[in-house]
Amino acid sequence: MLHRIAADAVLLLHLAFIVFVLLGGLLALRWRRAPWLHLPAAAWGVYIELSGGLCPLTPLENSLRRAAGEAGYDGGFIEHYLLPVIYPAGLTQEIQYVLAGIVLVVNVLAYGWVWRRRRRP
Repeated sequence: MLHRIAADAVLLLHLAFIVFVLLGGLLALRWRRAPWLHLPAAAWGVYIELSGGLCPLTPLENSLRRAAGEAGYDGGFIEHYLLPVIYPAGLTQEIQYVLAGIVLVVNVLAYGWVWRRRRRP
């Protein structure tokens, strides 16, 4: 039971990180130091997508699920609704390139907006 809870917590952390990578640039509107955390995270997200690598959270979650005696991702709310967002079916290298492009475009737009708002008198 404890391993399953830990695996679910890692999954939620993974989802939060993905949202931060995609939209964390908007935090710079409020906190000037946010880019110091966000830009490395966004770079990591782009790297993982372009390289076809795995985020270290994925093997951690899988090992916790195995330790909990689970073979797959069937089950409750987290598995049914969040797993397809983080691990979509049919994920190919081409789709990962598109995802990396989306991360780049969204963040360039967010930081462009932040830059314009800060330049106003």
